[in-house]
Amino acid sequence: MNRRAVLLAALAATAALAGCGAPAGPEAAPPAKVKETSAAPAPAAKSAAPLPRSEPVRVQVPSAGVDTGAGTVLKLGLAKDGTVEVPSVADADRIGWYTKGVTPGETGPAVLIGHFDTAKGPAVLKDVAKVKVGDPVTVTRADGSRAVFTVRALEQVDKKTFPTQKVYGNTARPELRLITCGGELVDGHRPDNIIVYADLTATGRA
Repeated sequence: MNRRAVLLAALAATAALAGCGAPAGPEAAPPAKVKETSAAPAPAAKSAAPLPRSEPVRVQVPSAGVDTGAGTVLKLGLAKDGTVEVPSVADADRIGWYTKGVTPGETGPAVLIGHFDTAKGPAVLKDVAKVKVGDPVTVTRADGSRAVFTVRALEQVDKKTFPTQKVYGNTARPELRLITCGGELVDGHRPDNIIVYADLTATGRA
């Protein structure tokens, strides 16, 4: 069984991003919403050649004002309850990479996760609603290479109906998923996930 098959098996029970939340009241952040595009986005017509495995060390999403800086990407696995780990509240300004999947630039869906907000306030992906189709997401890798992805779709889904296969399932080319929480606050938590789908369109050196 290859790495991606193992990944899907591990996620079969539950794969929604949990843990996002914010205080209610005047200090609460506004609703986290994006304009949904295709429910089954197709890969970009042109894709850059896959890269060998190398872990991510920096993530830049200019349209959302995100630049994690070098060496700050967290490593995430599965929590004891079977859900995907998320950065801690103390690391709300950082993005994590799901280590049971491929690295950004390899063939398959690399998964990056970050908070929209926490009980302490806005977090690293607070401006995810500013991301548009066609925007770049650049991931710098440990081997000194850069993988540049182009956003092709954004989707907002209820966590109870998280599209596990579409997010984590095998792909024939290098792709990226950037996941955070979304929706109106309900009892201090956001009930949705916002998923950014992107394709590898360029590579280079950092």
